[in-house]
Amino acid sequence: MTVRLYDTRAQALRDFAPRDPSNVTVYVCGPTVQSGPHIGHVRAAVGFDILRRWLEYRHGRVTFVRNVTDIDDKILANATDAEPWWALAYRIELEFTRAYAAVGVLAPTYEPRATASVPQMIELIETLIERGHAYAAPDGSGDVYFDVRSWPEYGSLTRQSLDAMEAAADADPRGKRDPRDFALWKGAKPDEPSDAAWSAPWGFGRPGWHIECSAMSRRYLGGEFDIHGGGLDLRFPHHENELAQSTAAGDAFARYWIHNGLVTVGDQKMSKSLGNFLLADDVLRERDPRVVRYALGAAHYRSSLDLTSQSFDEAEAALARIQAFLQRAARLLPDASAPREVDLPAAFASAMDDDLAVPQALAVLHETVRAGNTALDAGDRDAVAHAVAAVSGMLAVLGLDAAGEARGDDAETIALDALVRTMIDQRAEARATKDWATADRIRDAIAAAGIVLEDGPEGTHWSVNRG
Repeated sequence: MTVRLYDTRAQALRDFAPRDPSNVTVYVCGPTVQSGPHIGHVRAAVGFDILRRWLEYRHGRVTFVRNVTDIDDKILANATDAEPWWALAYRIELEFTRAYAAVGVLAPTYEPRATASVPQMIELIETLIERGHAYAAPDGSGDVYFDVRSWPEYGSLTRQSLDAMEAAADADPRGKRDPRDFALWKGAKPDEPSDAAWSAPWGFGRPGWHIECSAMSRRYLGGEFDIHGGGLDLRFPHHENELAQSTAAGDAFARYWIHNGLVTVGDQKMSKSLGNFLLADDVLRERDPRVVRYALGAAHYRSSLDLTSQSFDEAEAALARIQAFLQRAARLLPDASAPREVDLPAAFASAMDDDLAVPQALAVLHETVRAGNTALDAGDRDAVAHAVAAVSGMLAVLGLDAAGEARGDDAETIALDALVRTMIDQRAEARATKDWATADRIRDAIAAAGIVLEDGPEGTHWSVNRG
C-alpha cells in the first residue's frame, strides 16, 4: 500500500509520506504561454495527471496546483500591436487548456496566473532582502537579484558546485555582485509596454520567472507542501532557484521533487528553439485523443520518449484490442458497463506503487483483457463481468476512459455504420434465400473495406480492422 516515488533531489526512490495523508498537495510548473503547445508539453501533463489519479486512488484527495506563466520576456517579444502581450497570453493559455482536456488531463484544483500574484511576489522579495539574501541593483535600474553566495545550500537540488555554474543570463549583469545571481525583479524598460509593469519599492517593473512559482506555491499550498513537479529541463536553473529563494525566505518548501522525462526527436530534446517539435493541435487533428494519451503515457514517466508514427500506430492497435473486448462483453452482458466495486489487480497496483511503472501496469491490463476474452469464449459470465470491472478500473486510473471521446459518434462514423448495417442486412437476406454468391460478394466487399464481421447468437457486429 506504500507508494514509492523517485525524488530527484535525493536521487533515490523514497516511500511517499504526505504531510496530511488525507490531502496530498502538489505543485507543477505549468506552461509559459508564449506560443502553442507541442506534444512534449502534453506528455508532461499526462504524466502528472497519472500521478495525481494514482495518489487520489491511494489517498482520496489531492490538491493539485498548476500555474500559468503569463508574463515573460518571450511573451513580450511575441506580442504585436494587433495582439498585446496579455491577449496573446490568454489565447495561448486556451490552446493549452484545449490540448490538455482533449487527452483527459483533469483540470487543476487551482490554476493561478502569475500576473494575479504579483503582490505576493513583492512580499517574498522584501523578505529575502530583509534576510540578506537579495539586493537591489546599485545602478538604479530597478532590478533585484538573489545573492547566490549568501545561501550555502545553493546547488543542492542538482548537486552542482557554485563555481562550476554558468552565469545567469536572465538579466543584464551590470548590477550583479556575482554573474550567477539571478533576477527576482526586472526594472521596467523604455521599449516594453507600460502595462507590463507593476509598482514596487525598487521602482516599476515585473517579476523574474523563478520568483513567480515560489510565491504562487506558497500562496495556494503554504510554505511546505508534498510534491513539486515539472519537466527534467526545469531542474536547473528554474527549480534550483525556486528551492534557494523559498528556503532562504524561511519556507520548508517541497518535500519531494518529481521530474518527467522529455520527448525527443532523433535523440534531441523536442523544443521550439530547435524547431523539431510536433504541435499538439496537429497530432490531435490526425489521431484519436485516446491514442495520443496512450502513446504519451505508455512509457515510464521518467524516461525519454522518442515519438514516431509507429508509436501512435501501436497505441491505436492496443486500444482497439481493449475496446473489442469491452464491446464483446457488452453484447454478452448488457449491464457490464454498470459501476461495479472491484479491487484493482494486485499486480497492477504494485506496479503503480513502484514509481508509477505504467509499462508494467499496462501489461497487467492487457493480460486481464486476454483472460476476459477467454472467459467470453467459455461463456463464463462471472469471469467476464469481473474482467470488465477490472479493465474499467485500470482504464480510469490511467485516464484512458477520460480522453476525448473515441470518434464513435461523429458524422463520419454514423454514416459508415448506416452503410455497413445495410450491407449486413443484404448479406443476411441473401443467406436466408440461399443466394450464396451474393452473400459471398457482399462479405468480400466488406472485408476489402477493412471491416471485420463477427457473427453471433445476437446477430452480426462489425468493427474496423486496425491490425
